[in-house]
Amino acid sequence: MGKPENYVESYLYSRVRASGGLCLKFMSSISGVPDRIVILAGRTVFVETKALGKKPRKLQLVRFNEMRVAGADVRVIDSRELVEELISELLASSSGSSTLRAVA
Repeated sequence: MGKPENYVESYLYSRVRASGGLCLKFMSSISGVPDRIVILAGRTVFVETKALGKKPRKLQLVRFNEMRVAGADVRVIDSRELVEELISELLASSSGSSTLRAVA
């Protein structure tokens, strides 16, 4: 049996924070949306964490597809290794990107 989902979710949170990003709990009035929003190196990714080997429910798959069609980056992560791959990908994609400043 794999590790529980919160094992992966807490690891995602700590690794994203240690890499200088934000890992926000995503709460929505719509069922089936991902657990977390990861903002790192100028990218935003919606992440559904699962226990090792567990798959998203049917409704989640429908929501993830709707989000992807609308242009969102949605990932399902069930291991520490996939957390590391996501962070490496996001950090690698930031090389050469420009920083935009918000004016208040």
